[in-house]
Amino acid sequence: MKLQSRPRRSALYLPASNQKAIDKSRTLGSDVVILDLEDAVAPEAKDQARAQAVAALRSGGFGASEVIVRINALDGEWGEADLDALRGVPLDGVLAPKVSDADGLDAYSARLDGATPLWIMIETARSLFQLENLAARAETGPLAGFVLGTNDLAKETGAIPDVDRMPFLGALGLAVAAARAYGLTILDGVFGDLDDEAGFIQQTEQGVAFGFDGKTLIHPRQITPCNTIFTPSAAQANAARRIIEAFALPENALKGAIRLDGKMVERLHMEQAHRVLAAIGR
Repeated sequence: MKLQSRPRRSALYLPASNQKAIDKSRTLGSDVVILDLEDAVAPEAKDQARAQAVAALRSGGFGASEVIVRINALDGEWGEADLDALRGVPLDGVLAPKVSDADGLDAYSARLDGATPLWIMIETARSLFQLENLAARAETGPLAGFVLGTNDLAKETGAIPDVDRMPFLGALGLAVAAARAYGLTILDGVFGDLDDEAGFIQQTEQGVAFGFDGKTLIHPRQITPCNTIFTPSAAQANAARRIIEAFALPENALKGAIRLDGKMVERLHMEQAHRVLAAIGR
């Protein structure tokens, strides 16, 4: 299983048609910035958004934030032009919308340069039945991450999710399991009610409990609480370090389980410990 090399606790969507938002995103402190060319951009602003995204990527200045571009679908009017414009431009990944099966994923992979990571939205009803087939493409191609699109899932299925998202509990768990099976990053869907801070905290904590690496966001005010919730505590980080250090001792090199602080610790806990430390970037 591959482990994350960097934290991806918060991933802020912003419309690439909004130059002020792009400029501001360089100082906000989100782990990931998603320059959106798709849902957040009106049809008449698609060309402008594409040009501004390319210019922003070329000028850089995003610091420690990864920058990913969500393109339009390849079977639509703007997807091909988006990918053509991004070819050769420095970026950390391309996010493809509404990928429902492995054939659809392969269509994006074939058009990338081989070095650009591909993330895909899990936001169609069909994709829920293809999670393992989709994730398995990470073994042979550029697939690097899943991003849940819970609003689109609700639209397709007719579900009416509350803060706890009861209609999607099975889908969320299976999506995380598929991602973990093939070493993918997986980000939770957005929380849309900006006035419900308690609801945002509750749902973000739920995402941590499910095992998501982070959460997608729609407003800068969500960044700080999201980063805080997805950051392991000092006690968790210290425990993780002790597990890793213990298994690194020569006398434990061939052991599958050891006694540490009065508890039995297995090598699977060492993998979890590495994930904890990756979440805090150390």
